[in-house]
Amino acid sequence: MKMKLPPNVLFHHDLRLMVWRPSGILQEKQVNQIIEFLEREEDRAERPFNRFTDNSKLDGVDLDFSFVSRISLHRRLSYAGRPPVKSAFYVTSEAVERLVKIHILMTNHSPLQCAMFKKLSDAAKWLDVTIDDLEM
Repeated sequence: MKMKLPPNVLFHHDLRLMVWRPSGILQEKQVNQIIEFLEREEDRAERPFNRFTDNSKLDGVDLDFSFVSRISLHRRLSYAGRPPVKSAFYVTSEAVERLVKIHILMTNHSPLQCAMFKKLSDAAKWLDVTIDDLEM
């Protein structure tokens, strides 16, 4: 069955890599949509897949500490017992950086190996893909 991708998502089946590039103002609705998609595909996937979130097209974020903490804890618990995956976050603003740091802290010591990058090349290296693979 073919994967129905949400807006701003690309899936490299050959690389087992999902790329998400949110744009505009990031709000709870978009985060909830991507989490719903992720969890559906994690359940369907025969093999685990890595994730890359490119936050460079965001104009701002309308998320608070409480929401990010709740979502991060939910992800940690819902992914428990599964194979390790890498989730790279490319950040270009301090506001996004603060939220990603919360997510990394909350998912620490779980199969979700999250990391934040300020250079695309570093994210690509960590995910073992090319910079072109991270572009949409």
